[in-house]
Amino acid sequence: MSDPSSFAILPERQIPDEQIEEYRNPYVELLGFVPPRIQARTDLLARLDPELLTKQEELRRHCMYPECFDVKTAQLMLFAILLTNLQDAAKLHALGAYRAGATFEELNAVVNLVFLFRGLSAANLGAEILQGIAKQAAESK
Repeated sequence: MSDPSSFAILPERQIPDEQIEEYRNPYVELLGFVPPRIQARTDLLARLDPELLTKQEELRRHCMYPECFDVKTAQLMLFAILLTNLQDAAKLHALGAYRAGATFEELNAVVNLVFLFRGLSAANLGAEILQGIAKQAAESK
């Protein structure tokens, strides 16, 4: 993240650091890190609109972790949705699914389903994402 002194023109955070960490911890649990955009959003809203930050995180938690789906299934669905739109956040949800127990066979099946409706662009992006996760997994062993 940027040097904190670069935020000198922004107001101070209106909520304690512990609350920010509470909002960021689910990302660390799911992905192993807090993505830069999440860091930026949580920091900015902690300074300018902490009430909205609280509502966003409550809504995200409610929608992303429905009682009727396990984490792996929800992450596989989010991967499919985002891959269909060729969004770069597809990578994060593929990683989340993998870390929640999805196999490369399951992840590839998602890519193949999306290919049917989105075409080669999605298949190419999906393959790139899966190879990146495989490389990262191999390097961490």
